[in-house]
Amino acid sequence: MYGPECHAEVTPSPQGHRSFRYALQEHPRQALAVMNQLRLSRQLCDVTLRVRYGDGPPTDFPAHKVVLASSSPVFRAMFTAGLREQAMEVVPIEGVHPRVMERLLEFAYTASISVGERCVLHVMSGAVMYQIDSVVRACCDFLLQQLDPSNAIGIANFAEQIGCTELHQRAREYIYMHFAEVSKQEEFFNLSHCQLATLISRDELNVRCESEVFHACINWVQYDCEQRRPYVQALLRAVRCHALTPHFLQMQLQKCELLRSAARCKDYLAQIFQDLTLHKPAPQLQPGRAPKVGQLIYTAGGYYRQSLGYLEAFNPRDGSWVRLADLQVPRSGLGGCVVGGLFYAVGGRNNSPDGNTDSAAIDCYNPMTNRWSPCAPMSVPRIRIGVGVIDGMIYAVGGSHGCVYHSSVERYEPERDEWQLVAPMLTRRIGVGVAVLNILLYAVGGSTAPRGCARLSATTPERDAWRPIAPMASIRSGAGVCALNNCIYAMGGYDGTEQLNSTERYDVESDTWTFVAPMRYRRSALGVTVYQGKIYVLGGYDGHTFLDSVECYDPAEDAWTEVTRMTSGRSGVGVAITMEPCKPGQRKPGQRHECPC
Repeated sequence: MYGPECHAEVTPSPQGHRSFRYALQEHPRQALAVMNQLRLSRQLCDVTLRVRYGDGPPTDFPAHKVVLASSSPVFRAMFTAGLREQAMEVVPIEGVHPRVMERLLEFAYTASISVGERCVLHVMSGAVMYQIDSVVRACCDFLLQQLDPSNAIGIANFAEQIGCTELHQRAREYIYMHFAEVSKQEEFFNLSHCQLATLISRDELNVRCESEVFHACINWVQYDCEQRRPYVQALLRAVRCHALTPHFLQMQLQKCELLRSAARCKDYLAQIFQDLTLHKPAPQLQPGRAPKVGQLIYTAGGYYRQSLGYLEAFNPRDGSWVRLADLQVPRSGLGGCVVGGLFYAVGGRNNSPDGNTDSAAIDCYNPMTNRWSPCAPMSVPRIRIGVGVIDGMIYAVGGSHGCVYHSSVERYEPERDEWQLVAPMLTRRIGVGVAVLNILLYAVGGSTAPRGCARLSATTPERDAWRPIAPMASIRSGAGVCALNNCIYAMGGYDGTEQLNSTERYDVESDTWTFVAPMRYRRSALGVTVYQGKIYVLGGYDGHTFLDSVECYDPAEDAWTEVTRMTSGRSGVGVAITMEPCKPGQRKPGQRHECPC
């Protein structure tokens, strides 16, 4: 009897009489539709808005005060709070374009508005002026969908001018996340030097390496060199110059024309270059960037009954695992590292039922495309290899080929796709752990046959020579080794008799080792990496079982906790951290994948 747009309810009263309540849900919309027809036919209107914009002629809009007051707190105050407009039949309006007012009036009467790219900023300004919050939110949502490297700075500035906090914050976050693309747009070159210095000072800036920020500043100055040359020094102070590599700094000091004519800037960078080559820790005044971009722990290959080709990534934030493109050839005993956001799998062995093959290969995985590509191979195959990255170059340390143990070390330069032999270690070692701290390469432990060793050696790229330093308390081969908080950590490994769960920490200042909390499980041939100030160890072999457990060490608490399990037990994995892989359709045209330095 009643339509779906109606609601009727019968209720008894305390006296026993029956009554009913009837509600027509469509009535407000129908009433507004009638009022809108009256407005368009200029009937029963009690006010005319005379809108003048600039030097143009005024445009009159007849309307009903009650409808305007119901849609805008500004009109409500104008017509009900005793202001002079309350008694006026014609109210002058300035600062809003007539076409904008026409759209706002249409929304007041129909609860609907149509806005395009060309007029959204004007409509949003008008909606902000008259506090029509629902229109402001709709325009904000539309602009967020339109954010692009070419317009993000303009939208952020507009949002700041009109006081739209949410849009301003979201646009700024977009700029931080897409800095490399934004820094090539016209809007970027129109920033003031103060705006640019503020932008590049942000910790959230998402860059593959600090050279992107350096280049952006130099390009901004060169856009108007005569006027902007005086700001070079201030901008360089905002760049995290201690995060630049010595090689990059050396090239800029030699070739950058701006620096040639700016003695103070050149001296400033030369001092930083000296600090880096002397292996001084970066100053605490310049913390590393902390972009709000997802970082995952990648684990490649490994061994369980035979070599594996898996590439998986673990998200410590939610505990999830994602399976990615397999290695082209299964490998175990390999090294993993990241350069310029790309994951590299180095060396290893393919143990299969068909036979064993030691590998000299290095393969590169791009998270943006979920694809592997081969690189130039090493000079010799290396299994149970140690890998570290200095100055954007990959160092492959030790390992073995068949029964031959290597003392040799070679260095890979991704830009040239070339390997070069550098100074060999003082001893032949396999299962050597490698860590990089203050641009020093540390080789920790390993096996020199028939037993493991407790040796620790360090080398510098510029001197190309190894020197021995204090040995560990325990012999360790196949240990997990990493650098954290100006210390080197070595955990687990095999001492020639059994697998270990002990952990030692090396203080580079005092040249001493101390024991810290042991892991929960004994393990050798484990994967290790550092994520947000904590150490993660993955898998390994305990002497009986291939482990699937993942443990996390918190140096502040000096405690290990088991955080998750891998999808299967395995040892000899390559582990490193880089960005989340792109989901299908997520990549934008023109998005770069390489490091600019």
